[in-house]
Amino acid sequence: MTQGNTAWRIGIRIVLLFAALFATAFILIKGWFPYLLIAIPVTIYLSIELYRFHKKTHDELQQFVEAVHYRDFSRHFDIKHAPVDLQPLRKGFNEINTTFKTITREKETQYQYLQKILELVDTGILSYEEQGGEVVWMNESLKRMLQLPYLKTIHSMEKRDAALYQDIIALKPGEGKITTAQPEAASFKILLSATSFQTDGKKYKLIAFQNVDEALDETESKAWQKLLSVMTHEIMNSVAPISSLADTLKNRLQQSAPLLKHHPGAVDDLELGIETIKRRSEGLLKFAETYRNLNKITTLNLTKVYVRDLFENLHRLMQPTLEQKEIELEIILKDPDLMLEADTNLVEQVLINLVVNAIEAVKSTNQPRIILAGYQSGNGKTIIKVADNGLGIPAEIMDKIFIPFFSTKKHGSGIGLSLCKQIMMLHRGNIQVQSATSEGTVFMLLF
Repeated sequence: MTQGNTAWRIGIRIVLLFAALFATAFILIKGWFPYLLIAIPVTIYLSIELYRFHKKTHDELQQFVEAVHYRDFSRHFDIKHAPVDLQPLRKGFNEINTTFKTITREKETQYQYLQKILELVDTGILSYEEQGGEVVWMNESLKRMLQLPYLKTIHSMEKRDAALYQDIIALKPGEGKITTAQPEAASFKILLSATSFQTDGKKYKLIAFQNVDEALDETESKAWQKLLSVMTHEIMNSVAPISSLADTLKNRLQQSAPLLKHHPGAVDDLELGIETIKRRSEGLLKFAETYRNLNKITTLNLTKVYVRDLFENLHRLMQPTLEQKEIELEIILKDPDLMLEADTNLVEQVLINLVVNAIEAVKSTNQPRIILAGYQSGNGKTIIKVADNGLGIPAEIMDKIFIPFFSTKKHGSGIGLSLCKQIMMLHRGNIQVQSATSEGTVFMLLF
């Protein structure tokens, strides 16, 4: 039945009702009261029929509005068993529902597609309402990065990391800032970027979190490698000829000694001076050769190794020293099958350096103790921890301890921790430190 036929049926009903009313009025005027027994029932029937038609239409429309309100576009309006007058209306409702379902399905597909893309990127993304702070969405990368399984409001972050929370709140749209995140495992630097948008009368803030710690470490390492390369090259080229020349002068002077027998004191002075030049030159050569080791480590011999084997070898090597100095070594390894892929020799060298530093740190401590622990973090990283209850590292030098040549020891070379950091970066890992004065220090190797 077409829409035109429906309109024609409504028109016929109205004309018939008008005719019945006109006839009733005419009968009353003429006084033909017996005919009212026919006219009045007909008028009432036509009125009820028109009301019933309007009521059915209203009910159908009410059901459709309710379906739209609850977004129930799966509802189907039966056309086949509907009254003839309502069939076009129900057909229109079904067509509208089909259109809405298609639009909703397309939007859902686009939303799922966008979500999957955002889940694959390494950048953490957080969106929240500015007024109430309610978190609208956060991707898995951010959950792994900050070790946050759930975040109801942005204000909940203040209890976990107050400094990061303040930086997020203070960050204006369009700005970026490098700050430090401090989850439970270890701290790292992140780049914060912010933008804002408004929808449905509400204003939202979108924050991107990018871990730049590894990039900064890699850039820093390359810069130091270039510096060391230039420095060792210049020192070697300058000092080697001096050492060779001093040696030659000493030999020639000894050959000319008989000619200078009348001046033995002068010969002794010359020999002493030249010997001093030679000794200092060789010292500089040894100095340069030592620091050149920082550039020699460029490739790794990777093998799968049990962490327990690393700990056993280290304990066997350091046990005599620890017993001599009466230092307790506690080894914590809950998972005996914990493994990592690494260059065993280089990682052992890193652990030896850290334990030796820990021994030095606890020498003035009552009941000195060193803890060696291994475990796997929530984001799948294998972590080896070397902790001590020594004097700790002063806050003012925390940023300098990995810099080549820097040392607080009287006879320190400043190469140990720099070498440890480079070895960890070659493993695509990192080394981090946490320390508190008079409480101790914790070094963490993240693989």
